[in-house]
Amino acid sequence: MPESEISILHIEDDSVDSMVVQRAFKKNNIPYKLHHATDGAEALDLLRGTNGKEKISPIPRYILLDINMPKMNGLEFLKELRNDPALTKITVFILTTSNDQHDRTEAYQHHVAGYILKPVNLDNYLSTFATLNQYWQICAAP
Repeated sequence: MPESEISILHIEDDSVDSMVVQRAFKKNNIPYKLHHATDGAEALDLLRGTNGKEKISPIPRYILLDINMPKMNGLEFLKELRNDPALTKITVFILTTSNDQHDRTEAYQHHVAGYILKPVNLDNYLSTFATLNQYWQICAAP
C-alpha cells in the first residue's frame, strides 16, 4: 500500500489531547492521514460505515486508543474490534493516562502493539511520536 494511502485512527475524547497529537504529527512530518473519533462507538461506526458515518477507506493501518472515554471505553472498543473479522488485524497502540496494571494486562490480552502512557508535556509528546513514526516507517516499507 502506498504511503499516501496509509491512515491512522486516533480515538480520544479530550479535545486538547487530540490537538496535541495533531501537532505532534505535524511537527514530526508524519505522512499518514489522521482520522479522529471521540469514543469507541463512534470509532466502530467510522470503521464499519454505520449509523450515518462515512466508512474510512481504506481501513486504517493503526489505531491510537485512549482507555478512559464515555459511551464505549477503549477496552470495550478493543474487545469489539478483535471480535470483528474485518477489523481484527488493525494494529492498536494504547495511548492513555491509565497506569493501572489491570488495564495494561487486559490491553495486551487483546493483542495491542504497545501501551504508551500519555506524555506530560509537548516535548515528550513530540519525542514519543517521533519514535512511533520511525516504527511506522519501518513497518510501511515494501
